[in-house]
Amino acid sequence: MISLIAAIGKNRELGLGNAMLWHIKEDFKHFKETTMGHTLLMGRKTFESIGRPLPGRHTLILTRDRSFKREGTHTVHSFEEALKWCEERGEEHLFIAGGGEIYKQALERNLEDQLILSYVDFEGEADTFFPDFNESQYDLIHKSAFAAGEKSPAWELRVLKATPHH
Repeated sequence: MISLIAAIGKNRELGLGNAMLWHIKEDFKHFKETTMGHTLLMGRKTFESIGRPLPGRHTLILTRDRSFKREGTHTVHSFEEALKWCEERGEEHLFIAGGGEIYKQALERNLEDQLILSYVDFEGEADTFFPDFNESQYDLIHKSAFAAGEKSPAWELRVLKATPHH
């Protein structure tokens, strides 16, 4: 199973200056609970914005830089290499966790079995975006709405399963 997991604004905003655009405690909690015990695949810039491997998960960093290495992570140079790494270890669920270019490449290759998207009530400046995709090529299998908090915008969690032949 391959899931793309992301929080996106109204215009598919992901980030600005290699930083997140909002802080939603409940969304972070959902991300942690959903990915715990599994493997996260992310690009180098996304990893550097986090700054460390996330506890309880394997971290694969996808980069063209052959010399890139970080303690507690594994570097891969292609999706195929990442999938092989998961297969060799019996990993049943790979979460692709950004950034924009990594999501774009995964969608172009139709790698995803599902999208786990937090649609955030946010419109603003960004330099990284989730790629445009055709939502009609997915079946909505879960939806939960969350009201705005004292310091966080409203958001809606949607799990979209890729339809065959998408």
